[in-house]
Amino acid sequence: MNLYEMKGPDDIKHLDIAQLQELAETIRTFLIDNISKTGGHLSSNLGIVELTIALHYVFQSPYDKLLFDVGHQSYVHKILTGRANQFHTLRQYQGLSGFQKRCESEHDVWEAGHSSTSLSAAFGMCVARDLEGKDYNVIPVIGDGALTCGMAMEALNQIGSEKRNMVIIFNDNNMSISQNVGAMKGAFTRLRTSQSYTNLKEDLSGALSSSKVGKTVLNKLRNIKNSLKDNVVDTSIFGEFNLDYIGPVDGHDLKSLLRVLKLAKKHQGPIVVHVITKKGKGYSFAEQDQEGSWHGVPKFKVETGEFLSKTPTGEKSWSQVINDTLLDLAKQNKDIVTITPAMIGGSKLNTFFQTYPERSFDCGIAEEHAMTFAAGLAQSGKRPFISIYSSFLQRAYDQVNHDITRMDLPVVIGIDRCGLVGEDGDTHHGVFDISFLRTLPNIILAQGKDAAETMSLLYTAFQQNHPFALRYPRGNVKCSKQEYTCIPIGTWTSYSVKEISKAIVITYGQDVDEVFSKAKEEDLAISVVNARFFKPLDEIMLSDIMNQQLPVIVFETDMRNGGLSSAILEYCNDHSISSHIIRIGIKDHFVGHGSLSLLREHEQIDVHTLIEEIKKLI
Repeated sequence: MNLYEMKGPDDIKHLDIAQLQELAETIRTFLIDNISKTGGHLSSNLGIVELTIALHYVFQSPYDKLLFDVGHQSYVHKILTGRANQFHTLRQYQGLSGFQKRCESEHDVWEAGHSSTSLSAAFGMCVARDLEGKDYNVIPVIGDGALTCGMAMEALNQIGSEKRNMVIIFNDNNMSISQNVGAMKGAFTRLRTSQSYTNLKEDLSGALSSSKVGKTVLNKLRNIKNSLKDNVVDTSIFGEFNLDYIGPVDGHDLKSLLRVLKLAKKHQGPIVVHVITKKGKGYSFAEQDQEGSWHGVPKFKVETGEFLSKTPTGEKSWSQVINDTLLDLAKQNKDIVTITPAMIGGSKLNTFFQTYPERSFDCGIAEEHAMTFAAGLAQSGKRPFISIYSSFLQRAYDQVNHDITRMDLPVVIGIDRCGLVGEDGDTHHGVFDISFLRTLPNIILAQGKDAAETMSLLYTAFQQNHPFALRYPRGNVKCSKQEYTCIPIGTWTSYSVKEISKAIVITYGQDVDEVFSKAKEEDLAISVVNARFFKPLDEIMLSDIMNQQLPVIVFETDMRNGGLSSAILEYCNDHSISSHIIRIGIKDHFVGHGSLSLLREHEQIDVHTLIEEIKKLI
């Protein structure tokens, strides 16, 4: 079948098993070839090929509602719904999104970039369906890693209580981004190995359902079978939520998948279909990956598995800079412990976990628990460092507020992937954390302009006794071994291009040096202020800046509302300072996906736009 000619799921409904299997292999080849050119989420999509085909074969999208949790494994869904001819634009500016996107297709009924939202959303759709007297099916697809999230458990609790029709696909590949952790992992392992029950149940049904007498006997045996099930399979995960369960089923056996999904479609009430899949199936490098390296990939060579993006000599990722510094500090301070919500590899904490296993904790996809766990450690005299992506920190805001800043506990929060992150788009851009953290009492919020300053800020964070949040972006930075210095809290620094300045630019992060370098190149008489602390502000320097009566530009690459410029305007208002401040930042909207350079240019937060604004002023 020519994937480029597919218009929708109806195109596959006439195919037989052999043709569907051939389609699966065609899709795998297509995915590997295309993602090698654009980058994207590879392993999760290779693992869900047959399952997605079977879902579209049995159900009728978009009337029936398919929800993919998290959404990064919806590439096969996109192909089957007629978007193969757009795959060359995947994750590129104004191209195909790497997640389900409602504006792309009527088949994308839900969109998410964070884990574990599918069950709650699906339940809402079921209630709406029943209130309207309709009969469509709602089918959330959720992985074993996502089920460790408290939100998923909350949803299961109500789904099991209300008993509305829903087919929950439990896509079990024993991994999320990397290896799963916790007690749930053991429970899922017991379910995976319960083939004896699956076979027995099929034998009972097959033997007794062929006649009226047999059906009567089968019904009489229901209680016996349920008792047997409880003894053969530990169904406490789903059974205790009052959910019916069928499985485990081989997620790469189309014949079995179709049979089970057809049964589930007829089932009354909520049912969990347990499907075992192999993450990365069909591509050896991805299949053998145990660290999550092939979860989200840059461009690569298909034949060798070689990633084409290399870290330049003398540079490290920002996450690696943090990990290396943390290792150094932990040698001197035995109270330092590290926490991550399922992002050991992404946050480059592998070495710390290997070096200090007794002081390293992976909480799984449970940001809220991880944050309060850190608070408990801090209250008991430990010095916890929790590494969390900026866009995932939003989920733990209540815990930061209620459990950390309210009690003024010395938790160090490493805000990884702050700012625009590029191709993952609006669900992953870390542009809100300044706005929502700055309002919290007791918190210190900072970002270094380079690796050396960032290392010293992390060192500083452990030298004081208040909540300290340190931002660092995605990407690489020049790095060399540095001595750590304690940076006075709430202090900024200023750099003048010429002896006399005609304007002042206040900015932060890597833009400090870039703006200064560009201004020097253009021979612009300005001062560049490194506002490395968002809270507290350097009020002494701010007062001096405002007294100079020069044009001031606040150049920020995060949300303007509630950001650095808002903080400065608040200061001016509270001190009755009349000053015109030009604000350059992201306006009141969500930013799409694309390369960082294109996004910054589109949002007019690039250095070129700033330089042109400076030239107008001086």
